[in-house]
Amino acid sequence: MAVTPKTSQAPSAHDQTAGQHEPPAARLVAHARNPVPTGGRVGLFKGFDGAPLRYAIWSASRTPGRGTVCLFGGRGEYIEKYFETIADIQRRGFAVATMDFRGQGGSVRELANRRKGYVRDFADHDRDVTRFMRDIVLPDCPPPFIALGHSTGGNILLRQATATSSWFERMVISAPLLHFAPASLPLPERQIALLAEVLCLFGLGHQYARGTLDDNFFEHMPFEGNDLTSDRERFNRNLDVLRLAPELATGGPTMAWIRAACRSMKALGQPDFPQQVHVPMLLIAAGADRVVSTLAIEEFARGLKIGSHVIIPGSRHEILQERDEIRQQF
Repeated sequence: MAVTPKTSQAPSAHDQTAGQHEPPAARLVAHARNPVPTGGRVGLFKGFDGAPLRYAIWSASRTPGRGTVCLFGGRGEYIEKYFETIADIQRRGFAVATMDFRGQGGSVRELANRRKGYVRDFADHDRDVTRFMRDIVLPDCPPPFIALGHSTGGNILLRQATATSSWFERMVISAPLLHFAPASLPLPERQIALLAEVLCLFGLGHQYARGTLDDNFFEHMPFEGNDLTSDRERFNRNLDVLRLAPELATGGPTMAWIRAACRSMKALGQPDFPQQVHVPMLLIAAGADRVVSTLAIEEFARGLKIGSHVIIPGSRHEILQERDEIRQQF
């Protein structure tokens, strides 16, 4: 089933690398095990360059209201994946505002091959978040604003946290992308960063970094051996969303995405960066993470003046998609 918007802004046509694309549809996809939380609306807003990006906002399901949680997911994720978490947040008295980053979910895809995970630079995400906050959250959502980010979304929030004036009073960041998990890499991260720079310099930024995942990969993705969650039910629930709406799926990252991520990680990895963070925050790391480096999260957190961290033993990368006992700890 799909939920169509009550209100939305009309998107402008957007093209960067491949002919005219149909604008994304402002709808949310649900199934029996993943219902749309009540009290919400979905629409499109214009990114920094006019590109149509999907957003959704929900009111709190209990009073008195406690403010708004602004939710930012990871690479390749989509709003529907967080319906359970959104409902949990609503029950705690918070409104929720969330968006799909460009190149994934229900937002614009900038390459002709929609499955390729692409972004030119993480600065584009920064500018899109600014538009999201100014055009959607500030006019329509109750303060104070608390940011909740996962993985790549956490990377972007950490970049936002150094601003001298921030929209956010607090941040909670799950398994932020500070470095890739070493065991997941075919080469050392520095070599991968250099390779991405060289390949992009020669015009190969649109090529997949590794593998393809062009077909409906979610049709045959096995639970056994996955790096994301140890919860079979939630793993399959998320795949069912993609089976209903394949247009939401994102395949492997391109070399351009790898270059953008490595540049951002390098900036966050400067020794004085944690001391520049002005927003109080809690970093939550997954003890069994095979996607991002838990050690890097620990080291970053030790440098914070106004933050701390917690490690959840046994959790794989997607803490909010994990077993009940792990989610309850979160």
